[in-house]
Amino acid sequence: MTSKTADSAAAKRRRVSWYHRRIANPLMRRLVGHMPGQALLETTGRRSGLPRRTPVGGRVVGGSFWMVSNHGLAAAYVRNIAADPRVRVQIRSRWHTGTAHLLPDDDARARLRELPRFNSWNVRMLGTDLMTIRIDLE
Repeated sequence: MTSKTADSAAAKRRRVSWYHRRIANPLMRRLVGHMPGQALLETTGRRSGLPRRTPVGGRVVGGSFWMVSNHGLAAAYVRNIAADPRVRVQIRSRWHTGTAHLLPDDDARARLRELPRFNSWNVRMLGTDLMTIRIDLE
């Protein structure tokens, strides 16, 4: 990746992060449990040790919750998973515990075709470094 491309991706990531923090996440937190394909992911803060909740989109397939992160390791919740893979996911108003696995070698664009359309469209449009995440539910 050239310096100009990296700068462009970083600028896009900052704009998208602002949009998620100020607009999308507060709205989606209210829709979790009411909108198919939306879930709330709870990780443990890697520095604070406090619970951190992030709205995500994905789907349960065979006992695992599959999702794709917009920004890969640049996303705070992905770095939290790397530090401590034990997570909780609220799906349709019910909490599930599980172990998250980062899958950087998975074809995230192909994976998005298997996940809910609304979220997948947003991830494709806003993402800069897509990464698949599988959460094995207990």
